[in-house]
Amino acid sequence: MKKVLPYGHQSIDGNDIASVVRVLKSDWITQGPVVDQFERSVATYCNARYAVAFSSGTAALHAAYAVAGIGPGNEVITTPMTFAATANAVVYCGGKPVFADIQEDTLNISPEEIKKKITKRTKAIAVVDFAGHPVELDAIRKIAKARNLLVIEDAAHALGSTYKGKNIGSLSDMTIFSFHPVKAITTGEGGMVVTNKKDFYEKLMTFRSHGIVKKPEKGGWYYEIETLGNNYRITDFQCALGLSQMKKLGKFVQRRREIVQQYNKAFRSMQEIVTPVEKAYAKSAYHIYVIRLRLERLRVGRKEVFDALRKKGIGVQVHYVPVHLHPFYKKTFGYKQGDFPEAEAYYETAITLPLFPGMTSGQVKSVVKAVKEVLSQFRKRR
Repeated sequence: MKKVLPYGHQSIDGNDIASVVRVLKSDWITQGPVVDQFERSVATYCNARYAVAFSSGTAALHAAYAVAGIGPGNEVITTPMTFAATANAVVYCGGKPVFADIQEDTLNISPEEIKKKITKRTKAIAVVDFAGHPVELDAIRKIAKARNLLVIEDAAHALGSTYKGKNIGSLSDMTIFSFHPVKAITTGEGGMVVTNKKDFYEKLMTFRSHGIVKKPEKGGWYYEIETLGNNYRITDFQCALGLSQMKKLGKFVQRRREIVQQYNKAFRSMQEIVTPVEKAYAKSAYHIYVIRLRLERLRVGRKEVFDALRKKGIGVQVHYVPVHLHPFYKKTFGYKQGDFPEAEAYYETAITLPLFPGMTSGQVKSVVKAVKEVLSQFRKRR
């Protein structure tokens, strides 16, 4: 069986492994000092005051919505073009995800569409930096401020990205990162919320650990649960890996951008595809590299191109099935095909190519060669 080059992959070296081993040999393997060190490392990088690490990016999203006060009767405006967790976590809190369509070029949520979706029930705007490209934060924050709404930024793709020269992570009320193996850095599974607001920080810390509040004045053993939380704690050995990975984040982002430049140059003259854009205000960390097929120039659909690339050992993927088209969202909230035409049009043509720091120049060339061969095979003849 032909070995498949994955679309994303972790980059782990000996220093990472040694960092984890040191913690495994220590007295603390969970709820210890390395969690705090990792949090401070990410907060400092983002120029944020506070950071709270969680067991996953989804747990971080759930915590952020919960401490923001999302509950029954509340609506959160978000994009249909995201991994479902962005919307699912709203539902966990009893709220309703209200989708707003995307921009055709950046694939991010449209500020103009956000305005159309605001009602008296709207509590927050949950934006997603799709593929690592920051949303139009100034425009969105202006909308939120005028209507007294929170901005919660799902930056699972965007650790290492910048908006107008500032690192993503300190520009919204709360920003969420993911440390899944395909992300900018990894802790295996893990996530984080960064914020500049002390009250959110304190609530996040409590929510992460069952809602427990210790009361030492009543005894060294005594605690109370004042509000309901979850066990969303992350381990020290995971955070040891994350702390080690943070030292290489700059190199990881640089390598991703180098590969993107090679892709862009190779595909620039190809009439069958559209390559990603990067706006002047943004510097993307490029979590993924998505091409869009110009199906009018091909004899086949996206599935045939996808399958042909897989047969050549290129582990392409599709990001994502629009959230509103999942059966749960159709059944529960009444969404249907045609509700968000930009997101749906993008989905029908999108293919994600391999992109990760450990890719060799030879592997990049193999991807380019395969894409050119497959599209040449399926090109309409004039």
